[in-house]
Amino acid sequence: MTENYTALYDQHKTAGASFTDFGGWQMPLKYTSELAEHHAVRNAAGLFDLSHMGEVWVTGPDAGAFLDYALAGKLSAIAVGKAKYSLICDADGGIIDDLITYRLPAAADGTAKYMVVPNAGNATTVAAALAERAANFDVAVEDASAGTSLIAVQGPNAEAILLQLVPAGQHSLVIELKYYAAVEVGITVNGTVQTLLLARTGYTGEDGFEIYVPNEDAPGLWESLLDAGAEHGLVPAGLACRDSLRLEAGMPLYGNELSRRVNAYAAGLGPVVSLAKESDFVGKEALAALKAAGVGSTMGQKLVGLKGLGRRAARGHYPVLKDGTLIGEVTSGQPSPTLGYPVAMAYVDVEHASVGTVVDVDLRGKAERFEVVELPFYKRNK
Repeated sequence: MTENYTALYDQHKTAGASFTDFGGWQMPLKYTSELAEHHAVRNAAGLFDLSHMGEVWVTGPDAGAFLDYALAGKLSAIAVGKAKYSLICDADGGIIDDLITYRLPAAADGTAKYMVVPNAGNATTVAAALAERAANFDVAVEDASAGTSLIAVQGPNAEAILLQLVPAGQHSLVIELKYYAAVEVGITVNGTVQTLLLARTGYTGEDGFEIYVPNEDAPGLWESLLDAGAEHGLVPAGLACRDSLRLEAGMPLYGNELSRRVNAYAAGLGPVVSLAKESDFVGKEALAALKAAGVGSTMGQKLVGLKGLGRRAARGHYPVLKDGTLIGEVTSGQPSPTLGYPVAMAYVDVEHASVGTVVDVDLRGKAERFEVVELPFYKRNK
């Protein structure tokens, strides 16, 4: 697999990060302790390099109509400055990727402008699929991933940290920015205020921001954020704690909970699919049939949360049993640093997916009890 390096690789190396391959990228797994980094995000703030994610710009007179066709949601309905979580599916309804789409102020010619953000390992695939699906629309699809870095500040102190780098006259833009929204704002990088795209989404269950920045300015922004966050408990955080944070927050990970073998209804993402929108979209017919058949509700399997009743944690691909019979498989699992007990997500047969159902997970030959619970496992106090 080809190894790619983000523009922040040297910063991670200097900070003593240990690295791992993720989606073809060399990414920091942790800097000191993944447990310490996890707690820092829950209690103060963590700084993440997400530059392995993709950025695909969609502009033109048909941009909204095109995205309604290419994706499973009604993207044309997004208000300027807002974002929407959606799926790109294949013709059979399988999930190619889950992604976030932002609608930004109109392009110079007055036409609509969107940015689609796919996951790291899928960025090239999604960009190619969008380009192919654009054939009959008056749109331009530009994959800007290679030149764009993405830095996230997550945690209860994220806003206070960011405000130190934003001119006082623009503080209200940050403070008033809602969840799943984005705005262009001035941010100080190497002593100079630059206009950058700031989003308030996140993948940790905490408040936080993502900043889209050209590669050449990413190291300066990273250092500026670390300096601004020193008094607020900000620490660099790697993929290990990002995974434990998103699991506690019940957020799916492509390749674990989501894949082309999985459809939106089994994954609990039915509300993301807009079958009612007037236009057809890729996978609509297959998804309509799956919904009508009751997949994820009355037949097949369903993604559930599992709370460990013992001390041993389940891991991905471990079998889930009911009275000794195989009923499913764990997709993600580990001890929860915040809650103090093991948590997992798993696909199980729908007849055993009700909250309160007790099941066994085969932990390398030994059965361990888990209880089906509502997702997410953790929800922050707002």
